[in-house]
Amino acid sequence: MTRKGLIFGALVAGAALVAGGALAQQVNIAIATGGTGGVYYPLGGGMANVLTKHVPGYAATARVTGGSVDNLKLIGSKQSEVALVMVDAALDALNGEDKFKGNPVDVRTLMVLYPNRMHVVTVEGRGIEKMSDLKGKRVSTGSPGSATEVMAFRVIEGAGLDKDKDMKRERLGVAESTNAIKDGKIDAYFWVGGLPTAAVTDLGASPGVKIKLIDHTEAVDAMNKKYGGIYTTGVIPAKTYPGQDKDNKITIVQNILVANASMPDKVAYDIVKIFIEKKAELVAVHGEAAAIDLANQSPKNSPIPWHPGATKYFTDKGVKM
Repeated sequence: MTRKGLIFGALVAGAALVAGGALAQQVNIAIATGGTGGVYYPLGGGMANVLTKHVPGYAATARVTGGSVDNLKLIGSKQSEVALVMVDAALDALNGEDKFKGNPVDVRTLMVLYPNRMHVVTVEGRGIEKMSDLKGKRVSTGSPGSATEVMAFRVIEGAGLDKDKDMKRERLGVAESTNAIKDGKIDAYFWVGGLPTAAVTDLGASPGVKIKLIDHTEAVDAMNKKYGGIYTTGVIPAKTYPGQDKDNKITIVQNILVANASMPDKVAYDIVKIFIEKKAELVAVHGEAAAIDLANQSPKNSPIPWHPGATKYFTDKGVKM
């Protein structure tokens, strides 16, 4: 054999796994998450570890992104196999609307994860007690490419405000927003995420700062009338964050795990199966994973078509899909 042939043979052998006497291709899974200050990133990292550790032949990695919108674009271009996203952004992607206008994404639901809670965050001394007080203020509505920005615009609109005329907008992620409010560069920020979000905890624990979370459930009816009934009301319980003295009445949207429709059924099945079976390992990474439950896997929690591989697993487990 020539030297070139030997090198090629070594490369093929090194890139394959021997299973039952046959060569099996390694399955590489890139999981699109979010910024480092939120819940998507640590939870996605936990998912990558669980897949790599427990499914033979799988190698998974988590990637930092701008959030749901970026993640869905990565699914569309097949640069990521799996992504954590919000239902509202996924619906826009599926229908080719808003930030996906003219570029629909063939996205499919793998599983429902946990409820995403909208935070409208400020601190004492900025003159903000209610949504209408955001008029004339410096407000971050989330980073570009995030579903925070998508939902923030809808909350602002639902509350009867104009995002362009009524406030000076910044486009910062949650960690950057926390630093900016500490430094007096902004007066408030929007963030949609799980509980607790590390960056919001950091703000509440900062010396000399008294955190305030602004109620905004008055926006939900208008949001659902325009965007199809995907939002619900909820509460961030008192003491979730340092210095938070009372319950905060908020809007909620579901988080889902998604893939491209082209993902092989077996891969989708394997992913869903291992996250259900190894849920305790995900809960150890972040408490929001406790909401990953068979009872929540329902089309009523995700209007995005379900991947056949995921449907097969849940049907096998007795879930009506």
